[in-house]
Amino acid sequence: MNAVWPVELADGDTMLRPIRLRDHRAWREVNQRNRNWLRPWEATVPPTPPGHLPPQRPTYRQMVRHLRAEAHAGRMLPFVVLYQGRLVGQLTVAGITWGSMCSGHIGYWVDQAVAGRGVTPTAVALTVDHCFRNVGLHRVEVCIRPENAPSRRVVEKLGFREEGVRPRYLHIDGAWRDHLVFALTAEEVPEGLLTRWHQAQPGTPHK
Repeated sequence: MNAVWPVELADGDTMLRPIRLRDHRAWREVNQRNRNWLRPWEATVPPTPPGHLPPQRPTYRQMVRHLRAEAHAGRMLPFVVLYQGRLVGQLTVAGITWGSMCSGHIGYWVDQAVAGRGVTPTAVALTVDHCFRNVGLHRVEVCIRPENAPSRRVVEKLGFREEGVRPRYLHIDGAWRDHLVFALTAEEVPEGLLTRWHQAQPGTPHK
């Protein structure tokens, strides 16, 4: 294991590690149990043009193999999120671009049963610190539908900067949806995002 990928990141009860084929049963149970919670925010495929066959939804095995290949190519960091040792969600850094940009974007989902316990902010903070300190990215962004209040609270708690709206940016839940863009650059969190998150917690002394 090198310092970039594959890698495990942890803080307290929250841990991230690479998604595995053998996670299938746990991943499916959490994903299916949270169908109503996740559906409004999940990517969908736009209507197929006339004369074209509609794409088939990949199987779990196909998804994991694709994520692994992208990770080894340096274009993605596909994690599962664990809380107290149990798989509770997924977090992926995708669209990693090098050269003069050195940027990527984060997407995540988490079991509704652990929402509000700080799991997602901790996972995002761990990931951003890894991206800046070890991977070598300069900028990380998160794009969120304006209606997705729980996800917006995550980036607001962490101090992401809101940059504006991307109209009809992604096909989500059956239609092209506007997204708000939130971003951070490495210079904005010299102390580390996890440190900032810990210092923001009630009862934590600020240095």
